[in-house]
Amino acid sequence: MDVRELRNCFGRFATGVTVVTWTGDDGEKRGITVNSFTSVSLDPALILVSIDKKAKSFEALKNKNFVVNILSAGQEAVAWQFAGRDQVGLSIDWEETDIGPKIKGSLASIECEPWTEYDGGDHVLFIGEVKNYSYEDGDGLVFFQGKFRQTEAVANYVTE
Repeated sequence: MDVRELRNCFGRFATGVTVVTWTGDDGEKRGITVNSFTSVSLDPALILVSIDKKAKSFEALKNKNFVVNILSAGQEAVAWQFAGRDQVGLSIDWEETDIGPKIKGSLASIECEPWTEYDGGDHVLFIGEVKNYSYEDGDGLVFFQGKFRQTEAVANYVTE
């Protein structure tokens, strides 16, 4: 199977863009850009994020409280920053919660405690129990066909 072509096939599914954040053992705020995120259950309230086992964040996130920040349309630089591409001059505005740090300006945030994790091939599926959440109205940042786009732009792209 051609992995690149499989990735292109998967890319036909528009996904929201999130940054998963937590407090590291050193007390510093940490994060990783993740587009593999989904709700799992409403009772109990559970979500899933998928992290590549080769990512530095994989071991750092194990057994940690975390916050899923669903990025708004204007936060592409934030997504790149936490994807490992330094954005010169970018300043992240943080808000501390009982669970951990969340990124101000996000479209939504979901605060989680670790529930369990599963082996998912070259990824680990982290299941978090939702302890708190908040959201705003607005357009989201999405990943579609290998590029960041805004939800409105995806709607226009699909109908053209």
